[in-house]
Amino acid sequence: MSKQRRTYSPEFKQQAASLVLDKNYSHIEASRSVGVGEFVLRRRVNQLEQERQGITPQSKAMMPDQQRIQELEARIDRLEREKAILKKATALLMSEGIERTR
Repeated sequence: MSKQRRTYSPEFKQQAASLVLDKNYSHIEASRSVGVGEFVLRRRVNQLEQERQGITPQSKAMMPDQQRIQELEARIDRLEREKAILKKATALLMSEGIERTR
């Protein structure tokens, strides 16, 4: 029997981490009260601290403004890839046009 991995919403992760940062719970108390492992909660607390300092995390962000930054960065990456493809296609078409005129 395989154990299914639990998933939590960014809001839940933020609330759990804010118990430690804002409500002065210990990591152990907070992890027991929300039902997650202490190591997982420590990671979320560190991530929330970084997000509050304006550092965009590598994993999915918890704070709405950081989520928006991640969405926009992903969109920029996609547009840059599309632009590179179009540049290559234009160069290829231009070189074929030059060869036809010879």
